[in-house]
Amino acid sequence: MRLFVTTLATGTALLAATSVSAQQASLVYRLGKDTVAIEQYVRTATGMTGEMVQRSGAAVARYQYTITLGKNGRPTTASITRLNADGSLPPNSPSPTRFTVTADSIVREAVFADSTQRRAFAAKQAMINFPTFIYGPTELLAGLAKSKAAVDSIPALGLAGNLGFTGIVPAGGDSVRLRGGAYAMILRFDANNTLQRVDGSYTTNKSTATRGAGGLDIAAIAKSMKPTGTLSLRETARGAFGQGGMVLIDYGRPSVRDRSVWGGTLVPFDTVWRTGANDATHLFTSRTLTMGDLVVPPGAYTLFVQHTRTGTWLIVNKQVGQWGTVYSAANDLGRVPMQMTAAPSHVEEFTITVRSLGPTRGAIEMSWGPSMMSVPFTATVGSATAVRP
Repeated sequence: MRLFVTTLATGTALLAATSVSAQQASLVYRLGKDTVAIEQYVRTATGMTGEMVQRSGAAVARYQYTITLGKNGRPTTASITRLNADGSLPPNSPSPTRFTVTADSIVREAVFADSTQRRAFAAKQAMINFPTFIYGPTELLAGLAKSKAAVDSIPALGLAGNLGFTGIVPAGGDSVRLRGGAYAMILRFDANNTLQRVDGSYTTNKSTATRGAGGLDIAAIAKSMKPTGTLSLRETARGAFGQGGMVLIDYGRPSVRDRSVWGGTLVPFDTVWRTGANDATHLFTSRTLTMGDLVVPPGAYTLFVQHTRTGTWLIVNKQVGQWGTVYSAANDLGRVPMQMTAAPSHVEEFTITVRSLGPTRGAIEMSWGPSMMSVPFTATVGSATAVRP
């Protein structure tokens, strides 16, 4: 399914004039060429105001926030409000969620029509953790870092009401890595501590954004956006091998979206990849599978891939039921080299095929982008006693 792409051309109905400020900015977050969120904010010496719209799953959501700053550049108060695309408040949602920060505590108040839920935490010089795609406030961290304050692990409170942390650490060159949020995004600031780029290429988020001038009509953009739906649909590949012989692979199907695949943005060199998206990719077999010198007894496993400059490996892991980023090498049953060849044509959605070549022979094939990887196997009745160390 092709995603809706918001056009940001000057003069369209999606732009509205606002007052010009040296600290006004916008960030357009994209997966490849597809826009998934837009953030804009205005920063002054005493505070920040901002708004963000994102489309995810079945909904388009808007967020509005304000931050008041003390003389030390740290927040003293803040508020965050979540809205529907049309600007209405979702049912049973607070409006707004407020934060009050003192030298040694932070208080969160969720304000409902008939009540206010309040929680206070002991925390020195705390910050606020904002929802994903609100990264403008990280400029405050950059400013603190420039003043030589410790910014690698600062207590922080978010919308969910649980005390966590936030921070930034060097990531090479003029970039830093965000800590404590949902994704360890790479951030780049200029000499004035203004955010220039957000890069999630090395996270499961995968979105990237660059700074723009601002002046966008977020309300109009939100009304024109369409939900993404499920970005990576679940699929099952199946092969039959004699009577009662089944090999099934359950996996998610991410799309390329004009991004580099093998050794690039989607599957960086040497990383252990989940072989799909979302939940871990699971292998179920009723036969003993022999892949090279790796023997896989009947049962359930998870599959991972490691792509290196010298070869590509299929990893069979004994842990099951986990999210795709949960990987423990201690649970590996073993690994086997895969053969990589050029795909006959570009493969937009990641595709796994369990190919039956007879009652006892088959192959697992994985195609994505410009390439196809495969590993042959034999499928026999009975259990194995030898497993590759």
